Amino acid sequence: MAAAGRPLIWLAEGAPLPPAAAALGPGSEAPGLVAAGGRVTPARLEEAYRSGIFPWYGPGEPVLWWSPDPRMVLATGEFRLSPSLRKTLRRFLRTPGSEIRFDHDLRSVISACAAAPRPGQHGTWIVPAMVEAYVAWGRAGRVHSVETWIDGALAGGLYFVQIGRMAFGESMFARATDASKIALAALVAACRHHGIEWIDCQQNTGHLASLGARERPREAFVTHVARAVGEAGPARWAYDEKHWASLPGWTRAPDHPHPDAA
Repeated sequence: MAAAGRPLIWLAEGAPLPPAAAALGPGSEAPGLVAAGGRVTPARLEEAYRSGIFPWYGPGEPVLWWSPDPRMVLATGEFRLSPSLRKTLRRFLRTPGSEIRFDHDLRSVISACAAAPRPGQHGTWIVPAMVEAYVAWGRAGRVHSVETWIDGALAGGLYFVQIGRMAFGESMFARATDASKIALAALVAACRHHGIEWIDCQQNTGHLASLGARERPREAFVTHVARAVGEAGPARWAYDEKHWASLPGWTRAPDHPHPDAA
């Protein structure tokens, strides 16, 4: 694989990652691929994410390190809280037995994301080595989960990486209708409360676009990451119902108007 005659970089043990700008270009076989090889460890993940790079590979493949251009990003101030989603959230919050938890069971969330079927995708990129690496990185305080629980059972959720004031979304799953959307809305609300402006979404999907995410040039993304990871972020994550008020559109008129209203 090559871009404009540039060969793919294979990482020697202990060698640093190339910069994101070294990724293969649009005319290559794998646009956005920065390097291959090495191992997925908390130290390597820390290096990668601070540089705007993430691992993504399948079973039996070498570790592949990516930095797509453009990069899909959800600006927390641009999150689209549709009337239907707002109604779903309020119904969930007032239903007995329904709750949102942060960091209660990270391993179960990652494992559920790995097992979730994806349209047009065979197998999973969340291979066992990735699960163990992100769980270990979670013990170091970098990886977090947002979980929706219904009647004592894990119904959906997501996991994400946080360094400073930058959040990197990883994957979502749902075992109940809208369970992952509820978790994402809770993450956006918490991020706005903590002054986190961007959530990395890695790649473009119609679902993310419908919620307000849009593509940014890689150069702009890497510049933002370099600044945000150096800023003081939250020391811990916890659900707080007061965070909902920070969502754009949360304080609009009630979903069920009073029967006497015109």
